[in-house]
Amino acid sequence: MRDRVSTGVVYVLAVLLAALLTGCTQSAAGGENGEGSAVTAPVPPSTTRASGFGAVFLAIDECSSFGKTSFTEVPCSGERAAARVVARHDGTTADGPPCPATTDFVLHISEQSRISDEDGDGAVPQGYACMRNLQPPHPGDPGGGGGPRTIVGDCVYGSGSGQVRETACDGRGARKPQYKVVKAVVARSRCPLSTALYVQLGGPQPVGCARPL
Repeated sequence: MRDRVSTGVVYVLAVLLAALLTGCTQSAAGGENGEGSAVTAPVPPSTTRASGFGAVFLAIDECSSFGKTSFTEVPCSGERAAARVVARHDGTTADGPPCPATTDFVLHISEQSRISDEDGDGAVPQGYACMRNLQPPHPGDPGGGGGPRTIVGDCVYGSGSGQVRETACDGRGARKPQYKVVKAVVARSRCPLSTALYVQLGGPQPVGCARPL
């Protein structure tokens, strides 16, 4: 079975989120997909093409390899498979639905026309794939210190200039955790009294209640 790859620039979104602290308000960088503020970390351009596996490039439950300059669609049973698609949407993350909470990283897929497709299999629309690593580590898990979203169980530290960033709760990251998100609620008034930081999570329960560690 042939490998298949997207043409254009693949972007892996760095984990950034926005938070507000009453009295000592801070914003958090570490989220994506509308789940707080987003900062894009570019990956070198890839020269890749689509062929063979299905009507949609990197559809749900399909797998990709890892590469320094490109991500290739490969059979999930193959030795090159590194991550699985858990959700797939057309368009951009700014306009589309957020990825599932425990997504490890996001692949942005650039639009490819029928003319530029080497195999003539058809156009690949602009879109994004929410990816989950087949093997640990899983930075998108609660406390994992990464992923495109901040969720209950994640930890953050103060990074200066009114910002906080996500880090691993077990202390294995470059920075030690200072706060932990212990609850997600619809409004700040629903947070526990021990809350010291209000983290913007997005979704139906957009406020994360964080306590100091």
